[in-house]
Amino acid sequence: MLEQHFALPRTVDRIRALWLGAAIDRYVIWLEEQRASAATVKQHVRTLVHFNAFAIAHGATTWDDLPALREPFIAQWMKERGRDDRSWRARGVVHAHAHAPVTQLLRLIVPGYVGTVQRVGVPFLGGAAGFFPYLRDERGLRPTTLHGYLHHLRAFEAYLQRVGISDLAELTPALLSTFLTERAPRLGALGMRDCSGTLRVFLRYLHRQGATPSDLSRAVPSGRSYRQATLPRAIAWSDVQRVLDGVDRRSAVGKRDYALLLLLVSYGLRAREIAALRLDDLDWPQAQLHVPLRKGGHSTVYPLSATVGEAIIDYLRAGRPAVDDRLLFHTVKMPYGPMTDSAVSKQVAAHLRAAGVQVPRAGSHTLRHTCVQRLVDADVPFKVIGDYVGHRHAVSTLVYAKVALHRLRQLAIGEAEEAL
Repeated sequence: MLEQHFALPRTVDRIRALWLGAAIDRYVIWLEEQRASAATVKQHVRTLVHFNAFAIAHGATTWDDLPALREPFIAQWMKERGRDDRSWRARGVVHAHAHAPVTQLLRLIVPGYVGTVQRVGVPFLGGAAGFFPYLRDERGLRPTTLHGYLHHLRAFEAYLQRVGISDLAELTPALLSTFLTERAPRLGALGMRDCSGTLRVFLRYLHRQGATPSDLSRAVPSGRSYRQATLPRAIAWSDVQRVLDGVDRRSAVGKRDYALLLLLVSYGLRAREIAALRLDDLDWPQAQLHVPLRKGGHSTVYPLSATVGEAIIDYLRAGRPAVDDRLLFHTVKMPYGPMTDSAVSKQVAAHLRAAGVQVPRAGSHTLRHTCVQRLVDADVPFKVIGDYVGHRHAVSTLVYAKVALHRLRQLAIGEAEEAL
């Protein structure tokens, strides 16, 4: 298999002559079975060549010695390549280039080895390493909620590094106020509310753990938002068609994205509901789609339209990687894994931008709003619309009354009784 990825025979001979040469050759065969791209194979082999040298330099004599060397190797890799001046996202890519191939190789050649998923970018590991376990284990927050905490605390950590604060005990109300002032132009009202809420929870935790002498959470103002203060982010149906037409369905990622775009705009699903769909939720004999565990705690059964069904079948036949996981949508590059809700939303935003559709806060909710708007325009009752898209409260649907223009025109010309 190495010959298919490295043109020079001497390069192949050099790799096979390594102490880990036979293991690397076996690993490349496994990558081929997982449909890894040629670029991925080359990148992973190069990393394992470095890992081979590292293992020999640290006295490894058997493959059973290798698991203990994984973390030191990744640490050295990050020291040499993951400079602190890079963004957390860029450092995460560097980290993955070391972590993924070494962990996968060890799982392949060391019986019983599992390894743990290591990620970079978790803020305040030095001063408050237990904060995210506290949120997950003690407070029981969902991964999607934890992602919001990560986003705001990364910005807070970067701000403290910029102003030279390394000890959390040095935090003051003035520092907190300056940070929020800097963040305000980048965030809307809801974003500032979430940022302030994150800081208050973090500061209360710090005080509980004795990391700060006083509870500074009271110095963080609570953001305020008002119900019905915004408009839905719907787009015209012609824009939806332009987005769908712009998807290159010849590739695996195009087949996947076309299917999830149709699911979003046809049924008004949320990104987390798309990410949670399983193969078992597709009832092909009855032509039904089951959406369990919705935000309101209920489930919904939809008729599976022919267009959506054909797109999903096309993805399953020629786009979905050969994995044992029963979740429907997966990444299309190694290492394969289920798509997250944020990944779904990012893909939708990318397709909206590629189609030239201008919309505030582009993402999966844009198509959800569009689905609801189309139902409003068709004079479907608001209660039915709310049930269709899984709204927990009726007031969530009533926001679309503000953009039911055909009904508002009737009110404006005096036909209020007929309109209502």
